[in-house]
Amino acid sequence: MSVYTKTGDQGKTSLLSGQRVDKSSLRVEAYGTVDEVNSALAMARAFCENEDVREKIIKLQQMNMMLMADLASVDAASYITAEHVSWLESSIDKLEEQLPPINKFIVAGDTKGGAALDMARTTVRRAERRVLEFAKIGKVDENVRLVLNRQSDFCFMLMRLEETNKIH
Repeated sequence: MSVYTKTGDQGKTSLLSGQRVDKSSLRVEAYGTVDEVNSALAMARAFCENEDVREKIIKLQQMNMMLMADLASVDAASYITAEHVSWLESSIDKLEEQLPPINKFIVAGDTKGGAALDMARTTVRRAERRVLEFAKIGKVDENVRLVLNRQSDFCFMLMRLEETNKIH
């Protein structure tokens, strides 16, 4: 089977749930931006030296595959659940306990991994905006919105952990 199918040559794509939609639709823009997040996370994982950070990034990437599946499906059961939100919140809380308190603005970029995580953070914020825009016209599970909001915070915390060079 070829990597190209020619089924999208006329500007349409198939959703996971089978419907055909315009490639320029807000739905495709939403899950496409989450796909960009995954690429940013892949780069961050390649640059990060802290193995704990790398392992957490992989979990985010796996979660994003489920996010994209949810956004690319119409009237299907959600892959993203409240447990994903809880895991992110718990992980953020644990990192906040480990890291020194913040008393000034943090400028990322002391390490390649930290810089890449900061790029991932801002890309997650853009994905969240695209999903919220799509939610004005289409159904988006609340947990999808919450996970995206928490992911940007988690990327920030992972950047801090990578740049402090602490291994926990």
